[in-house]
Amino acid sequence: MSIRILYFGRLKDALGRGEETLDWAGGDSSTLLAALRCRGNDWAEALAEGKVFRLVVNQQVVRGEVTIPDGAEVGILPPVTGG
Repeated sequence: MSIRILYFGRLKDALGRGEETLDWAGGDSSTLLAALRCRGNDWAEALAEGKVFRLVVNQQVVRGEVTIPDGAEVGILPPVTGG
């Protein structure tokens, strides 16, 4: 079982990758974020609980806790700023 994760904007830069395939035993969005934060300081800082970013699961913006099914595509987007 696996999921595909896409990183955008400053997250892509901070984490040094635009995408990856992750072995996935199942769970929800908080399970995924907790697993990613455990990868080290850069990950923990970029995806800290107080930071604002959006999750997109199978091209649908989600809010709160959602189940992430096997084979899902998960985008992690930082907030958009600009004039």
